[in-house]
Amino acid sequence: MKEEIYLNMKNHNEYLSAYACLDSKAIYLKEQNSDIRTPYFRDIDRIIYSLAFIRYQDKTQVFSNTNHDHVARRMIHVEFVSKIARTIGRALGLNEDLIEAAALGHDLGHVPFGHQGEYILNDLSLKHKEGYFNHNIESVRNLMCLENYGKGLNITVQVLDAIMCHNGEFALGEYHPKEKRVEDFLKEYEESYKDKNVLARMRPMTLEGCVVRVSDLIAYLGRDIDDAVRLKVLKREEIPESITKVLGSTTKEIVNTCILDIIKNSLNKNYIRLSDEVFKAIVELKKFNYEHIYNKAMTKSEKEDLAHKFEVLFDTYLNDLKTNNPASPIINSYLENMVPEYRKNNTDERIVIDYIAGMTDDYFLREFTRINS
Repeated sequence: MKEEIYLNMKNHNEYLSAYACLDSKAIYLKEQNSDIRTPYFRDIDRIIYSLAFIRYQDKTQVFSNTNHDHVARRMIHVEFVSKIARTIGRALGLNEDLIEAAALGHDLGHVPFGHQGEYILNDLSLKHKEGYFNHNIESVRNLMCLENYGKGLNITVQVLDAIMCHNGEFALGEYHPKEKRVEDFLKEYEESYKDKNVLARMRPMTLEGCVVRVSDLIAYLGRDIDDAVRLKVLKREEIPESITKVLGSTTKEIVNTCILDIIKNSLNKNYIRLSDEVFKAIVELKKFNYEHIYNKAMTKSEKEDLAHKFEVLFDTYLNDLKTNNPASPIINSYLENMVPEYRKNNTDERIVIDYIAGMTDDYFLREFTRINS
């Protein structure tokens, strides 16, 4: 009976494109026992049941200082990416399970307070000789090293690679998968801590990873406009006509235009492509969003205050580890639940980075209040 169920689970492979990554191609870093699930389907389960996934619900997407019920948090963005990517993937005959796993896991390493928090934690990481901090790399680290109390979740290399290479900050008009061995994936992962230019050169090893990467870009460009309009940071009429006449001006219009354009230009191809007209408009919209939304999401004084809070937490936890303070949550709540090898194999500075990166916005603020009380 188990074999019959497994056959039903993997039937979708028979209808996939010649360029899809079949379940039979899945690679693991550690031995994996079989069950009724196919590899990427199992990855989805492991990701949505992870502790980091639960914390999405209280992490900033763009706007931190708001109690507006209809402004997106990180969880919503991740769901948008998954839906956009699965729509493109299904239309192109790609492996939707691989796509969904990578999309749902792509931001697990995002720190509290969005990209501003990431910039600050990167500065602290460099200051303490721990290399560059990037949320996509921390997402992979979460799944390989931190989840399951420091034992990791044994996610397929294809999904880990798609997560690592997802960075939507680097917009391209055409996305070609790059053939990799396990050694190549691990080398890129390790080099990212030492060389800030590695991320710009990263390309996913599967076409499914390429879909997730472009879908991340599509998802945040449209939705962030709607949130900015809702918070009166921006008026929709301010978006240049050179953008709106190509893409539209709402999330629905932008997402629909981009999805249909990608499908039209990528069907039966071994790459993912946007038309020149749509790609040019996306680049212009990205630039517009930075100038009118992202650079205004926090004031200069708010950024300075947040940097101060990060430094206080970092220095406090580092001292707690050095003195082995049993009253500190980084000891009694975090380390005590991790396998002994985690502390043995990591510096105190890296442990602090992992701990702060994993925080929700609310927990971060509660901890700052506790430390300063």
